[in-house]
Amino acid sequence: MTLYRAFAWNRATGDERPDAPLWFPRVFQGEGRHDNPDVYGCLYLADRPLSCVIEQLAAFRGQRLTAALLRRRGMPLALATIHLRDEAILLDLDDPVVLRRERLRPSLVATRLRDVTQPQALDLYRRHTRAVGLRWWSTWEARWTNVTLFDRAAPLLRVDEVHELTLEDSIVAEAADMFGLRRA
Repeated sequence: MTLYRAFAWNRATGDERPDAPLWFPRVFQGEGRHDNPDVYGCLYLADRPLSCVIEQLAAFRGQRLTAALLRRRGMPLALATIHLRDEAILLDLDDPVVLRRERLRPSLVATRLRDVTQPQALDLYRRHTRAVGLRWWSTWEARWTNVTLFDRAAPLLRVDEVHELTLEDSIVAEAADMFGLRRA
């Protein structure tokens, strides 16, 4: 399965070192949808590049699109293409059968309330020890698939490509248009 991740990139480090494509940034986690950094680290990925970039730019709605919006902690944002091996088990929270079995409601899976989604993720992580992550729909566009990978997925991942994002990238322009980011 091919997935995409937008992240702060230190190009001088290896794939699994801090600020690299396969680094599970537990030290910065706690506010995310499925974060439980005391138990696991996670990566947030998507089935398409646009979804990842939109997640990175959403907080800047209505502002002017500048190069500074494409930097995090002094590093450039990059888009990584990551391969997850086919044998990986994901719990599909977009599947009615799974939702029913897990006694979850779609509205509680898609909520922005982290005091709801984080305990759900922790419970699923603990009960489904062979699952390496969760599959769910984007709250920006329901047709897009997001994937949260737990750190136990690390042996099943491979980086195929990393690309530093710039203002000239069409994917950045498309995400900016979605949020009304004015271009300089």
